[in-house]
Amino acid sequence: MTRIVYLNGDYVPAEEAKISIFDRGFLMADGVYEVTSVLDGKLIDFAGHLARLERSLSELGMEMPMSGEDLLAVHRELVARNGVVEGGVYLQITRGVADRDFLMPEGLAPTVVLFTMSMVLKGSPKAEKGLSVGLAEDLRWARRDIKTVQLLYPSMAKTAAVKAGFDDAWMVEDGAVTEGTSNNAYIVTRDGKIVTRQLSNDILHGITRAAVLKMAAEAQMVVEERAFTVEEAKAAAEAFVTSATTFVMPVVSIDGTVLGDGKPGPIARRLREIYIEESEKLAV
Repeated sequence: MTRIVYLNGDYVPAEEAKISIFDRGFLMADGVYEVTSVLDGKLIDFAGHLARLERSLSELGMEMPMSGEDLLAVHRELVARNGVVEGGVYLQITRGVADRDFLMPEGLAPTVVLFTMSMVLKGSPKAEKGLSVGLAEDLRWARRDIKTVQLLYPSMAKTAAVKAGFDDAWMVEDGAVTEGTSNNAYIVTRDGKIVTRQLSNDILHGITRAAVLKMAAEAQMVVEERAFTVEEAKAAAEAFVTSATTFVMPVVSIDGTVLGDGKPGPIARRLREIYIEESEKLAV
């Protein structure tokens, strides 16, 4: 079946979707994105993704190109047209088309693109096995809280990690873990505390992160939001990452150091169960 995508107000076959070579997203990475997961044909935490989208656009001096209600309608229409039962919807908004210039022009019509992805989310084999993560120096820009499309360095870091035999990489700055290449990072100390880096410009303000921490607190789990070192991570009882399309994903080894018995830990497994259960209830 031909995949239908959304481009600037039209639903078109993917092979017919065209964007100008002068689009600032292509030339300057001048744009933002969101990925909303789909379970049973419904959207997970759409309101959270919408709020973060609005914040990212605001930080770059861009306006929302349509209302939240209209954007939700586009998401739903794409899911329906492409028959997506489980997967995600990718949304990208760029500043628009203009001759190449470092000065950000005003008054451009934004480029709005959405497309769907079908993926196995709930029954991911990686959730049963757990991930191995390597380490990479965090060389990204200092505004990681803005979800921009400039993803070259995380892509380089993940590719290098996979070539080295790992599943992913955790970024390290001044001896402390910031986050994964496309996810927020957590450890569980030997006394059962969940530790994850506090919100700041240093990390992305994960929508799944916010939901999981809320659910952890409701389940009477102790959470500490602070930086943790590589040494702490390697000495942890267990670890995991969160993102829109991986939910809660256990980590079983860090830079070659096996955590616990080398299997997904009980806290990560329980949080994954809770997250999926609650998300399905609230899906739109």
